[in-house]
Amino acid sequence: MIYAFKGFIPVVHPSSFVHPQAAVTGNVIIGKDCYIGPGAAIRGDWGAIVLEDGCNVQENCTIHMFPGVTVTLEAGAHIGHGAIIHGAHIGKNCMVGMNSVIMDDVVVEEECIIGALSFVKAGTRIERRSLVVGNPAKKVKDVSDDMIAWKTKGTALYQALPGDCHESLKSVDALTEIPDDRPSQESLYDRWNKIKGEK
Repeated sequence: MIYAFKGFIPVVHPSSFVHPQAAVTGNVIIGKDCYIGPGAAIRGDWGAIVLEDGCNVQENCTIHMFPGVTVTLEAGAHIGHGAIIHGAHIGKNCMVGMNSVIMDDVVVEEECIIGALSFVKAGTRIERRSLVVGNPAKKVKDVSDDMIAWKTKGTALYQALPGDCHESLKSVDALTEIPDDRPSQESLYDRWNKIKGEK
């Protein structure tokens, strides 16, 4: 659902997809080819939220801030299931792992990977190409070229997903038995196999 708040109506590029069970409120700008999953809450009531092109915010994520703050996800930012971004800046082509919490005034520079279940305390600056894990989160090593290439390919799936959703996602009643003409599950992997094969 999309909600206006105090005169601010969210702006969503038509190539992006916001699931009907997500809540996008107020001063929010979503760029091209972004995917917002069900249960995500992107709440621009006390400040602004900007998602640049190609971001994804997966199921049950929360993005919010203290008053007067702008939260920015730079192009290609990948926010895993259940993560919380509160008043932080996420750099280009970063990945925030599942159920991580990124607190106020954190700056994550480009091409970082934040491990699942990590807690990044307020005011932390994470240098470019850092792999950060733990509670409290600490850098454990640099992100290698292979690691960022793998991340980028995974994000490419999410950048293609909005088009697939616009084309084929629809609300239906469940079947009561498996039909004879049910599609092959392998058809769901076509895009992934294509992306994996690209150099």
